[in-house]
Amino acid sequence: MNRHAGFSAIAAVALALTASGCSNSSAASGEAAWDKLQELVADPGDWVTYGGTFDEQRFSPLDQITDANIGGLGLAWSHEFDTNRAQQSTPLEYQGVIYVTTAWSKVFALEAKSGKVLWSYDPEVPREFGAKGCCDVGNRGAAIYDGKLYFGAFDGRLIALDIKTGKPVWSVVTVDQSKTYTITGAPRIVKGKVVIGNGGAELGARGYVTAYDAQTGKQVWRFYTVPGNPADGPDNAASDKVLAEKADKTWFGDYWKTGGGGTVWDTIVYDRELDQLYIGVGNGSPWNHKVRSEGKGDNLFLSSIVALDPDTGAYRWHYQETPGDTWDYTATQGITLATLKIDGEPRKVLMHAPKNGFFFVIDRKDGKLLSARNFVKVNWATGYDLKTGRPIEDPKARYEGAAYVAVPGAVGAHNWQPMAFSPKTGLVYIPANNVLFGYEDPTEKFEVRPGRWNLGLKFKDTSPPDDPKAFQSVRDRLSGRLVAWNPVLQKEAWGFDYSEPWNGGVLTTAGNLVLQGDTKGNLRAFSADSGKVVWSANLGMAIMAPPVSFLVDGEQYIAVAGGYGGAYALTSSYNDSPAPRPNGRLFVFKLGGKAKLPAIAKFDAGPANPPAESFSPAQVAHGKELFERDCWVCHGSGAISSGVVPDLRRVGSLTSAEAWNAVVIGGALQERGMISFKQYLSAKDAEDLRAYVADRAKLLQKQERESSK
Repeated sequence: MNRHAGFSAIAAVALALTASGCSNSSAASGEAAWDKLQELVADPGDWVTYGGTFDEQRFSPLDQITDANIGGLGLAWSHEFDTNRAQQSTPLEYQGVIYVTTAWSKVFALEAKSGKVLWSYDPEVPREFGAKGCCDVGNRGAAIYDGKLYFGAFDGRLIALDIKTGKPVWSVVTVDQSKTYTITGAPRIVKGKVVIGNGGAELGARGYVTAYDAQTGKQVWRFYTVPGNPADGPDNAASDKVLAEKADKTWFGDYWKTGGGGTVWDTIVYDRELDQLYIGVGNGSPWNHKVRSEGKGDNLFLSSIVALDPDTGAYRWHYQETPGDTWDYTATQGITLATLKIDGEPRKVLMHAPKNGFFFVIDRKDGKLLSARNFVKVNWATGYDLKTGRPIEDPKARYEGAAYVAVPGAVGAHNWQPMAFSPKTGLVYIPANNVLFGYEDPTEKFEVRPGRWNLGLKFKDTSPPDDPKAFQSVRDRLSGRLVAWNPVLQKEAWGFDYSEPWNGGVLTTAGNLVLQGDTKGNLRAFSADSGKVVWSANLGMAIMAPPVSFLVDGEQYIAVAGGYGGAYALTSSYNDSPAPRPNGRLFVFKLGGKAKLPAIAKFDAGPANPPAESFSPAQVAHGKELFERDCWVCHGSGAISSGVVPDLRRVGSLTSAEAWNAVVIGGALQERGMISFKQYLSAKDAEDLRAYVADRAKLLQKQERESSK
């Protein structure tokens, strides 16, 4: 049931009430609602915030399900979604109802005990907005507050729904929708305000976070993470003072022409003890520091953690993890708060495992770096100087004059999948990746291409090896690992290896459990102290999202969303299967659950479909250049799809120049997310692209015939 009708009237009434002098009663109501939310967060029976608590430890105090009795865990029910795109949501549960967001920013409310759909809401995101996303069209979750459910829509709207009915209360556009902004992250509630960031740095955005009044949707403050065009003057934002005093002098050249980057696309954490708000800031635009800022300056506040005043958005302190980032080493990964005993003294700390591969322990009071050690193999830096807080870089890592294969690569040692911290074991559980990426300066003068990826790198010969043995050799160098990390000793306590990166988000519980899914569809439970696998079930689809746990009528449940997608899934050619992926699904478990795991549909990828006509080597070569510039980020390097979007080597339109042109230039599939590229490509370009994909299809056909012998 779609619940978006009638928004305009509701929004108008809400705004009229605000304008007519109801501010005092609203303020009192807001304080009571904030007090109520804090009470709800303290109740272990419900999961009402993104990270479980304001500290975002993703630790459930529930202990009915333990590592001793989890063998009796069974499926209670599951619910199939209507899309096979990225499923990244942290479900929320409140008073026996689960609220979960899905790809394309859809929202479902389901009865926690039975799976009955109570209501659903589709914000009807125009599918052409999918082309603005760097990393698929997923949504990581919602926020609950004062009878409303808040979530960000992919097209940049922040929407408040009535939590009982799913009907819209208000909606506000948080971005310039003519630009390349998107929202995939979950909003946070902070003292009566809804705080939301955005994404889009790869395509030329300028990052910021905004706080809105939770009752009306009116903007309260905004903080920009990087400077704008100096000719435009101040932004009249909370960030004006600190950008002028600290950030401006760390940027060089015409950086604003590509936005600068610094989008806050994921983590936003409120510190109740110190009354501070922490944001994790993303990568630069372009990635390449030499192109972005003439190779000079730290480029504040890229790749930084920034502490803000939650009431005004004013700057308090920052710590930059990767100064002058040139590798896409974002600091947007989840931030976890705790009090740890360090050097014999309790310290209020912030723990962070970002893309760059180092685990940071930072004093929350002032941003001082306490320790930093790599939790995976890295080669771009040998460590951190604790006096300066700066990395000790390999001089070759900035690929000046020669290409450099960096470890970790742009996918990151840790991406968006949330980590968890157990106060009982004192360990942090990190869904880590062992990945690499080749960086090289462009051979031609960099030119901005509005609306497309602008990385400032040379993309050539990025296709995977054609030889099967060489292909497997590269794939063997990519892997994942669940890392149980001791943040005080800064070393691994135990680990569990996966054959692929992109393993799922993590939950830990008082029952001495750690739960995590993987790309093969396995949901596992580990003993939190030892790492022993004590339970597993294959759900028939990849699991990237983190599980949650809650209590309904005295029974403990565990819920997790299944489904594939995201940056690695779209761009990597080293995935399990090119076959179309099944629709995502929400799985809910309890002790003694008797439901059968559903039979997940298996799809045939279909054979290679090369056209009969021949193309010149020049056409194929030019088509490859265009593909690696514009197409690989969705359809996979070498035109090898992971099954989330169509495998172009197999599509019917490949055999027809007219049909191919109708899609690439004419936009025939725009309503399915494939926009027209007529502003970027000529008809000849489109035909050369077809030539390249045809060449790849012929190779695939040969491989299929050889494997069938």
